[in-house]
Amino acid sequence: MNKTLAVIGGSGLYDLTCFQNLNSHEISTPWGMPSNKIYELSYEKTIFFFLPRHSSFHTISPSRVNYRANIDALKQLNVTDVLSISAVGSLNQNINPGMFVIIDQYIDQTKMRHSSFFDDGIVAHVSMAYPTDSDLMRIAEASLITSNITFQKGGTYLCMEGPQFSSLAESKLYQSWGCDVIGMTNMPEAKLCREADIRYVSIGMVTDYDCWNKNFSNVAVDNVLEILKSNTEKSKEVIKMFISYYTNQKMDNKLDIYKSIVTPLRYIKKDTLIKLKNILPKLYKDVIKETKT
Repeated sequence: MNKTLAVIGGSGLYDLTCFQNLNSHEISTPWGMPSNKIYELSYEKTIFFFLPRHSSFHTISPSRVNYRANIDALKQLNVTDVLSISAVGSLNQNINPGMFVIIDQYIDQTKMRHSSFFDDGIVAHVSMAYPTDSDLMRIAEASLITSNITFQKGGTYLCMEGPQFSSLAESKLYQSWGCDVIGMTNMPEAKLCREADIRYVSIGMVTDYDCWNKNFSNVAVDNVLEILKSNTEKSKEVIKMFISYYTNQKMDNKLDIYKSIVTPLRYIKKDTLIKLKNILPKLYKDVIKETKT
């Protein structure tokens, strides 16, 4: 089975000049333009893609990222797997700044974002019980071990709207929910990857303790930049290792998205089908067959 990896880079990870640049793609989608042109890169003869989530110059806030366009554009490039790398704050006393966390669960507290491709004349209920792919998690674990980076495998990510950081009351609330880290970008990204039948894994790079830890100053941009820079350099080594392991890994876990669609095919609007042509390329053909019978 063919597979293609894309890396989505968050705060601090705006370019991958350490890799061979083969091409760049400016792709339009039915949902608008993605965050940036998408770079086609190569490492050890493996071709992969890179998309800076906030643009190359960090001009797009978390709430303004066009997540649907990002995932649609990657789907057009035949991407089957996504490695997301993003900066996060720690809500767990045992997860220190400088550590990495392989995320496996999410709580979505965003309010202003389009979180589904299926919102106009079509209904699909996609399972999010296990948002991250187990094979990709194992590759991430091996990559972090090989890179000698301290990490935790498994963790719950609270996705807040932002762009402001948490109040103290919010930070303590999220701790009481059992959240391990907090960030602003993995939702709806993980949901949309699932809807697009793209396997997903996220590595969080811890920059701070949010604002709950009295032994550390309140989270502020100037307090985290040094750690962010260090984490970004570490992440580039992790990406190299990830690609090396990924190249030789057989990938099996795929979700049949078509089984999640509850709208009868003959009632799906043509305009909706056209918008979904990249996300579910088989859907249009199936609808045509259905309406002819």
